[in-house]
Amino acid sequence: MRLSFIRQENVLGFLGAVLLVSFCGCIPLIVGTVAGVGGYCISPDTVEGIIPGHDQEMAWDAAVEVISIMGVIKERNDAGGVLIAHVQGSKVTVTVVSLSQTAVKLTVKARKAFFPKIRVAQDVYIKIENYLKT
Repeated sequence: MRLSFIRQENVLGFLGAVLLVSFCGCIPLIVGTVAGVGGYCISPDTVEGIIPGHDQEMAWDAAVEVISIMGVIKERNDAGGVLIAHVQGSKVTVTVVSLSQTAVKLTVKARKAFFPKIRVAQDVYIKIENYLKT
C-alpha cells in the first residue's frame, strides 16, 4: 500500500514539473551553490536571470565590456539597457532591466539567421555574470 502511494506522488510530481515548464515556456536551471542562490531560465534562443547585488549601471558596464571582448557592438541604447552585437557569427541582444537598487534582470538572446544559438547566449550570460562577481 505504501509503495503505490510513493509511485502516485512521483507521477504527480513529474506531471506538475511538466506543466510548470510548459506554462512558463522555459527551463529553470539552478546555478551556483546547493541552496540555489542564483539561477537562470532558458528558452530556445534566450537565457535570462536575476542577478542580485548589482545595480543597472554596474550590470550594463559589465555587459558592454564582455560583449566588446567577445564580439562587435552594432547598436547600443544606454537609457533603454539594450545592446545588439555580433558574437561568434550570431546576432546577440543583451537587455539589462533594473528590478531594484540591488538587483537586475539580464536577458541574452542569440540567433544566427533564423536559428537559435543557445550556446552563444549561455556563454555571454555566464561571462557577464562572472565579470560581475569579480
